[in-house]
This record gives sequence, C-alpha cells and structure tokens, in this order.
Amino acid sequence: MINDISWAKIPLPDDILRLKNAGYLVEAKSAIGHMLSGFLPECMRKRLELEKEIIGILDENEYPYKRQEAAELLNRTFTDVMEGELDELVRSSAADWIYINGEIHFHKLFLDNIIKTRSDYRMRLKVREDDDAGILRQKMLNDNVSYMKDHGRKKARVIIRASIRINKESERVGEKVRVHIPIPRKCRQVKDIKILEASPEITVIAPEDAEQRTMCFETELKPDQEFYVRYSYLNSVDYVEVDPEKAVDAHPEFYKGEQAPHILFTPFLKELLEEIREGEENPALVARKIYDFITTRVKYSFVREYAGIDNISEYAGKNLKGDCGVQAILFITLCRMAGIPARWQSGLHASPLYTGCHDWAEFYIEPYGWLYADPSFGGSAYRMGQMERWNYYFGNLDIYRMAANGSLQSEFIPPRKYFRADPIDNQRGEVEYEDRGLSFLEFQSEQVTELIEDWQVKRDE
Repeated sequence: MINDISWAKIPLPDDILRLKNAGYLVEAKSAIGHMLSGFLPECMRKRLELEKEIIGILDENEYPYKRQEAAELLNRTFTDVMEGELDELVRSSAADWIYINGEIHFHKLFLDNIIKTRSDYRMRLKVREDDDAGILRQKMLNDNVSYMKDHGRKKARVIIRASIRINKESERVGEKVRVHIPIPRKCRQVKDIKILEASPEITVIAPEDAEQRTMCFETELKPDQEFYVRYSYLNSVDYVEVDPEKAVDAHPEFYKGEQAPHILFTPFLKELLEEIREGEENPALVARKIYDFITTRVKYSFVREYAGIDNISEYAGKNLKGDCGVQAILFITLCRMAGIPARWQSGLHASPLYTGCHDWAEFYIEPYGWLYADPSFGGSAYRMGQMERWNYYFGNLDIYRMAANGSLQSEFIPPRKYFRADPIDNQRGEVEYEDRGLSFLEFQSEQVTELIEDWQVKRDE
C-alpha cells in the first residue's frame, strides 16, 4: 500500500539521516536512490522508499523564511523587537525551523504560531484587530459547558459545505483527476447523515462506517473547476461526570496496542508515563493525570505536515509542544501504554463562528464506556483560566464537531494511487492526477458551516 507509513519505525541509515538533518535534501534523495539500487534488507528498502515521499515535504515551500527574512517579519509585525529576540524564540521552541542546505529556514506559520500562543506578543502587535469573533466563540464554548451540566444532553442538526479547487499553476485542464472530500462518518455522536448537493457527479461515496470517510469525484478537469458537497447530519452528545471511585480497572482488549510509527511504546514514553502516573493505578485517575500533563505542560504549537514527523507521540513528549492532533496522539499513546483503550477522532470544529480542521481523542473507562478527551481545547481553557471548561474536556465534547475519521492511517474507499498529502489523517481532502498526487500547496480546501439548528433537550427526551 503506497500510503503505508508504518515503515517509518525503521531508523534511517546514518548517511541519509545526516544529510536530511542538515537539510541537504537533494543529496539525501540521491543517496537513497543509490542505496535502493543495491542489496538491502526488505524492511530497509520499504523505509527508504517511504522516505523518498516524506523528504519532499521538508522543502522551502514548507519552510520559506531564512533567518534574516524571519527577523524582518518580526520587526514589521511587533513593536520594540530587541536584537536576539528571534534567537530566544528558537531557544524556547516558539519558532519551528529546520536546516535547508545547511542554513536555518523558519516554518511558514512561525509568525502565526507566536501570535496564537504568546499573549505577550499579541499585546505588541503593530496592527491589532478586534477579536469579536474570538470573544463570542469563548462565550459559546462556556455556554455549552453550562448547558450540558444543567441538562445532560445537547443535539444539533448541522449543514456544512465543503469544497476543493486546484490552484491555477497546478491546473491540468482536460486531464483525469480524482478528488476525495471528507464527509461525516456514522459514530456514536453522529447519525442521520444526508448528502444534500454535490458537483460534479459523485463517483463513489464510502460506507458510513468507513474509518476515514470520503466522497470521491473522478472526472476530466475543467477550467477553474470547483468540487463541492453540501451535507447535513445530527450530532448528539451527553454530559458525563467522571467519578474515579466508580471506575473499574477492567478493560476490553481493544485499542490498546501499538500502531507504527506514531503510537509506539518507546523507552522514553515509558519513563514519561511513570513520572506522570506517580504509581497511580486507578484508570480514571491515570487518564486524568495524562490529560493534565498534556494540557498544562505541552504548549500548543503549529507543526510541519504530519508526514514530516517520524513519531508524533514522542515528538510531543520530548519537545513539549504540538497542535491538536499531536496532543491527541500523545494522549492516546500514553493511555494505551497504561492499559486504557484509546482511539482517534477528527474532522472539523464546526460552528457559526468558525469552521476548521480539528482532532481529539476517545478513551474507555468502565463503567462509563467511551469518553472524549480534547487536550487542545482543554489546554486553551487552562491557559485562559477557564477551569470549568478545562475540566469539561476531560470526558466530554461540545456539539460543534464533524467527525470524518475514526482512526489513523486508514486507506480511502476507493484507495489512492499515489502518496497522500497527509497519509495519517484526512480533514482537508486529497487530489491526484493519473501520474502523481498533489500537495496541499497545490489546491485550496474550504469548509463553511451554513446552519446549526441547536436543539437544547434533556437527556431522556
């Protein structure tokens, strides 16, 4: 399978790794080709074939800013920038960078990351915009917590329009193109899924229980063509107050194993888990300790495309930073290592105020069954001093979700021919021609929540 990234668990040969880490990517590709032409153990051959795909992600499009350019961006964006301030951001892991041809290059979102995660820098913005939508969004989330605690259940009928359009410079009019757009999958909070409208003609709709559910279009590309779908679904969530005294240390034998390369029980993570749990055996308390560690100690940070990270859970643990998906994978991994079943969910956070990609987790505690955990939303609440909301996202979700994915690294239906832009998850969609797949830089995806009918009902209604 072209998108089988499990072989990333195999370490790269030292010569390849040195070239990659120094950013000599052309030379690394050449060295990989030379090694593939000779004898190799089959596992190393698969690793190097995978690396040919991965290494293309770490380029100047993903990391466009040289040091001087990054420093100039800081000066244009913030007041009172001091000499050496960029170096301090690097030392504090606030600015993601790699070497390209032996020279430091900064990530395309390094400035956005600073603005999002550092309130001291937001106060120094030269152009500060009123964040009325952000204030309303925080109120919406807090209101959701209050309502759920008072009533025990919330439902919503959601309508979303999702689309993909290929950029002009990558447009190949008249050629066959295949487009996958994620759509809701049937799961415990999502049902009554309806396709309301789509264009062009739909080729395949994956089954409702597909692990990574998509709608597939296959057609000859027209100029400036838009691929879109409008769909609706019913989302329903119940409020759960997790009482550790009721927790039973007996779990079914599912969702407890490793899944290379990102859910691996490494020596470092084993040591980390023991520090976090401090000898605790109660599964509810262990899961809460893991949640607390991630939400209070792991900084939210935009990261490179996931395919460019060898082991996401270890990346999060050793760097103490990561975005919503990185934090969710660390939570899942540590829970499984502690014997607590845990699994992935992702898709969109979909509200009238904001619609965008988002990841979270589920974990299993008897007698409650499956519970939710959203370390990213929990960590945001913690940083804002919203303790009630911080506690809420251990065990619970809001209704503003579209769940398209129930696992990592699952193949599409129908399967892709070429390496995916994201072989791990799917929230933005994927595009491929007959001879290659497109990167995220070559097409635009958009999701708009058109309507949410919020039905505020009691649990027994």
